[in-house]
Amino acid sequence: MENYTTQNTTIEFRAVADTTASTPSLGAVSWTAIFAGAAAAAAVSLILLLLGTGLGLSSVSPWARAGISSTTFGVTTILWVTLTSLVASGLGGYIAGRLRIRWLSTHIDEVYFRDTAHGFLAWALATLATATLLTSVVSSIISGVGAVGASVAGNATAAASATVASKTDDNSDTTENNQLMSYFMDTLFRRGANTDGTALAVDTAPPAGDTPEAKAELARIFVNGLANGSLPAEDIRYAGTTVAEQTNLSQQEAEKRVVDTFNSVQQKLREAETTARTVADAARKASAYGSLWLFISLLMGAFVASLAAVYGGRQRDEN
Repeated sequence: MENYTTQNTTIEFRAVADTTASTPSLGAVSWTAIFAGAAAAAAVSLILLLLGTGLGLSSVSPWARAGISSTTFGVTTILWVTLTSLVASGLGGYIAGRLRIRWLSTHIDEVYFRDTAHGFLAWALATLATATLLTSVVSSIISGVGAVGASVAGNATAAASATVASKTDDNSDTTENNQLMSYFMDTLFRRGANTDGTALAVDTAPPAGDTPEAKAELARIFVNGLANGSLPAEDIRYAGTTVAEQTNLSQQEAEKRVVDTFNSVQQKLREAETTARTVADAARKASAYGSLWLFISLLMGAFVASLAAVYGGRQRDEN
């Protein structure tokens, strides 16, 4: 009996030793647990982002003095994105640490390192999955901001000049900018008042030429002057002659009206370009701040995921 018992004991001891020795062959990475944590983190991120979008849209309003301000909206957006990153990353890291295999006969420092790596890998996969799902949205936002910054700031004058080049016929369908330029053409050919507001004797005789065609021709002259920065002297004389024929002004008064109208158009374009550059600069700053805060929130998410994986792995080993 003793020999048999001793032999049985020896056999049982060897079986336990063999099982323990075979555990490391399973590998130091539990990909199943990592994918499970990443899926959970990505799903929670998507849900919270959709919830935040709904809450954000419900809090803004196109009406004056209604809804939250732009500053409040920006701060709450940053806080919500950070909260989303922390909650989703923490959950994903905890699941990755709690569901991984047990590493028997492994040093405690090595276990902590592996748990940290599991949490980080779960966070990385979840971030890539979420970015893939939201690629179209993020790309549209970035491209939209870039288009505003480049085209508005760089091509404001060209776009405005192209607007002037369009036909200023009273019967044509024009945009708001075309209507504004049509207004300047109308003031240029206005009869019955000088540019300083003094009255003229109104002549009931019909104008000497076709007013719409004359407006279109002078509009093209203005386009060339806007491109060069000033009206050439010969263009001023020719435009003054045309205006004088249509308005019964003297040549000197007509040329003065042409110069004053051109200066008004140039001033409007400068104001529009300044406004466009201000908007582009604000969009650039908002994009830069948003990218920096997104970077910070992602780093915080990686740290929380790793820490949560260590906590989950410790509970896995204790239970």
